[in-house]
Amino acid sequence: MKAGDKTGAQAEIDRLRVEIEQHNYRYYVEDAPSVSDAEYDALMRKLQELESAHPELVTPESPTQRVGATPLAAFGAVTHAVPMLSLGNAFDEEEVRAFDKRVTDTLRSSGQLGPASQPDYFCELKLDGLAISLRYENGKLVQAATRGDGQTGEDVTANIRTIRSIPLQLKPGAPRVLEVRGEVLMNRREFERLNAAQAERGEKVFVNPRNAAAGSLRQLDPRITAQRPLRFFAYGWGEVHGLANRQTGLFDEPAPGVRQAATLPRESHSAMLDWLAELGLPINTQHNRKATGADGLLAFYARVAKLRPTLAYDIDGVVYKVDSLPAQKVLGFVARAPRFALAHKYPAEEATTALLDIEVQVGRTGAITPVARLQPVFVGGVTVTNATLHNEDEIRRKDVRIGDTVIVRRAGDVIPEVVGPVLEKRPADAAPFDMKKKYPVCPVCGSAIERPEGEAIARCTGGLFCAAQRKQTLLHAAGRKALDIEGLGEKLVDQLVERDRVKSLADIYGLTVEELAGYDRMGTKSAENVVRAIDKARTPTLGRLLFALGIRHVGETTARDVARHFGDMDAIMDAGEEQLLEVPDVGPAVAASIHRFFAEPHNRDIVEALKRQGVHPVAEAAARSGGLSGKTFVLTGTLPTLTREEATSHILAAGGKVSGSVSKKTAYVVAGADAGSKLANAQKLGVPVLDEDGLKQLLGME
Repeated sequence: MKAGDKTGAQAEIDRLRVEIEQHNYRYYVEDAPSVSDAEYDALMRKLQELESAHPELVTPESPTQRVGATPLAAFGAVTHAVPMLSLGNAFDEEEVRAFDKRVTDTLRSSGQLGPASQPDYFCELKLDGLAISLRYENGKLVQAATRGDGQTGEDVTANIRTIRSIPLQLKPGAPRVLEVRGEVLMNRREFERLNAAQAERGEKVFVNPRNAAAGSLRQLDPRITAQRPLRFFAYGWGEVHGLANRQTGLFDEPAPGVRQAATLPRESHSAMLDWLAELGLPINTQHNRKATGADGLLAFYARVAKLRPTLAYDIDGVVYKVDSLPAQKVLGFVARAPRFALAHKYPAEEATTALLDIEVQVGRTGAITPVARLQPVFVGGVTVTNATLHNEDEIRRKDVRIGDTVIVRRAGDVIPEVVGPVLEKRPADAAPFDMKKKYPVCPVCGSAIERPEGEAIARCTGGLFCAAQRKQTLLHAAGRKALDIEGLGEKLVDQLVERDRVKSLADIYGLTVEELAGYDRMGTKSAENVVRAIDKARTPTLGRLLFALGIRHVGETTARDVARHFGDMDAIMDAGEEQLLEVPDVGPAVAASIHRFFAEPHNRDIVEALKRQGVHPVAEAAARSGGLSGKTFVLTGTLPTLTREEATSHILAAGGKVSGSVSKKTAYVVAGADAGSKLANAQKLGVPVLDEDGLKQLLGME
């Protein structure tokens, strides 16, 4: 074939692309290479030469295009056509049996299951990676996004295209639109090699494979992602329509605005995964199993627990799904979690190590928190060097001493915790920890440390003079529930404080694009985005500004109540404790804290400086009277479409109140996915529980 022969070149290019992708699948998905590295490289070189000679024949789906595109300025936002739901969790046998009973009772009552039958489940490994949604249109990969908050994720298409186990073009028979859900991960062996190479180059090493996978996928330069040994396994789907049928062509197109075909090509979850595999998508089939009833689920859990240390990748549990799709439809969803699926987590992992020292960290309110400095130990999937000790009383209660061998516990992303000492290994000279003796003053600013009577926490008295408090105060003020200044994150705040450029909240409003562009990791575009966000925050609601000031004991709800009661900042600053006590739900401790805060001249100076910078808060909208007036709500878990802030805002606007704890006075608990102890307390006290739909109906939002 001559280089200029376009027809012959197209045929050869097509043949090479198919062959290379087959080798990719064998190597990256089946872990069974079909050719040597040299043979593979020769095929790639041949394809590259042909595409160089015929650039008009290069397509985005070619294997040569996986090397990474031009670096991105930032990740765009992607709204998921079908939300990426989280799963409810189980941690013991009782919770698994309760799940199976709920499924069984519902399916029997609906006629989906016979009186003596048990549900059939499909059991999978819960891969410890990063959840991703891949969107294919007419068989071609057009977009990839992270889970994000379940509704909106980050566009990581350029990076996903570099992962060789992900097909850029599906096999024949793909629907017109197919969203594939799955996990990006990194094998342990490849993770260790990556870390060794990073260390050799003097670059950052990753704490665990999940961290490495997430960090690799969120590189702004896809060429870096292309060098990382990432893998992908599909485990589900989102939007599907325009299904292909050999006899009739496309069918089952949804109605306008509907994101899901009325009929899927298979009637069970396991068969759907087979269908995805037929389209060329990688499925982690090796250890997946079908099971019947709770006993079958628990047997799968026990079997995988024994296999877990031998797996090539990390898992943090297993997943159970009702296999029948019609049965799944009957079971439906609660808040952000399906009723037909459950994640069964493995217990926290523990290890022993030496407690080398006890140091302290200084928080936003001056809280002094002791931290254990440990001899590095691998536990719960990461190498742990620090663990929280909470406070001095907790250290005494556990009798933890410097030099002890201690038990460290960690599960998932939970902060490592020191469980206690191994007393038989205690050195003879180990003395009880005396915080006042070791830290008579704040280690950051040298100010006095005080521990108010009746409180467990000691505090630095330095206020904004203390750089540690200043950093945390600024991060709090920039947070989503306060001034919501996007881009003013930890790295930038660290630089602003370390350069002594920002000494108070008011100084934030004097920052310029030219100035910020000179800071590390900024650049003109990023600086413009930050300054734009700062300008937008010049007219916050009064409640948000009050919350942003970081007054002790004043949360977002209390700040909003106080703002609504007094109407403007001057009235709040001049209010005495008795006047503050007139605000509903403001007690003596909160009233005293607000009054004490504004009695400090430097705090009043900050408010005046904010005014000079053009910060003019707007009044809080008055709560409308109605059926919810005076009723107290408690929010727990994650709702499908409303954020916690949005739900709170709607409740307050309707005259209700939002509390952080459940009591007999609570009118309703609104429960979403992963609801915790608040839901259990509500059920114990007989407090009505609503899901999001119930809340919307109560608010008249339907």
